Amino acid sequence: MKNFGIIICLISLLSCQEEVQLDLGDIPKKPIIEAIWTDNASDNFIRITYTRDYYDTLDNEVAKNASVSIKDNSSGETVDFNYVEELGYYLPINNQVAITGHQYTMKVLLDDVAYTSEGITKEPPVLDSITSRFREERFFAEEGYYLTLYGKIPFEDGNFYRLLVTKNDTLLNGTDDYFLFDDTFGTNILDNGFELNGFAFEENDKVKLQLIRLNENAYDYLVQFVSLLSNDGGLFSPPPENPISNIIASKGEGQVLGYFMTGSIISKTITIEESEQ
Repeated sequence: MKNFGIIICLISLLSCQEEVQLDLGDIPKKPIIEAIWTDNASDNFIRITYTRDYYDTLDNEVAKNASVSIKDNSSGETVDFNYVEELGYYLPINNQVAITGHQYTMKVLLDDVAYTSEGITKEPPVLDSITSRFREERFFAEEGYYLTLYGKIPFEDGNFYRLLVTKNDTLLNGTDDYFLFDDTFGTNILDNGFELNGFAFEENDKVKLQLIRLNENAYDYLVQFVSLLSNDGGLFSPPPENPISNIIASKGEGQVLGYFMTGSIISKTITIEESEQ
């Protein structure tokens, strides 16, 4: 009888839910810096925007007048970036690229504040080949062609990776498309083939895979970012909070969002064919 009373109380509570809109006030805006620096010119850019109020429906304001550069700490050379209006972000002058094994410092001067971050462009693993195989619909997996990667991770430490998947010239960047892994379960993940169970493709799809070896602080940022994207705000979900940036502001702690990522990219492309079933 006591349990029955508890159930009645719970039903009553659930039926009396009221939507509450929090008064968050005017929060000072912060810069958001997304900086990508690789050995592939087409992947390099630095995007700088500002945060906006929680209930604001407008696009984030873009910072167009920042001084942006990346210094090669190994050679002493500095690469300057210019803002490109049509793209909405900054590009390196003369399409310069990162050099594997070199350490870099990104620097953004904005509103009298310097924002800096460092990273090493690490050597990528080996990606030998990609195969595809058709699979019928399975539990938690739809029907389609699935890719298997073959290669080798020859490094004893610093094994933090992101795999980017581009289908028919469109980067897959939804919540479920972020593929991050480290060496928690060893470094032989690619030796005997690793199937990408989360990505189903169709015949004639053109798929490009890009594997990047990250610095640990960039990897940690992305792990936190994916966790934030996956937070549904439910009863058992932790309170949402911004990922810890690997960028340091010269004034004030925690006054910048975003991250700096540098790494060498290894890329393979495959077109799904019926004969590969």
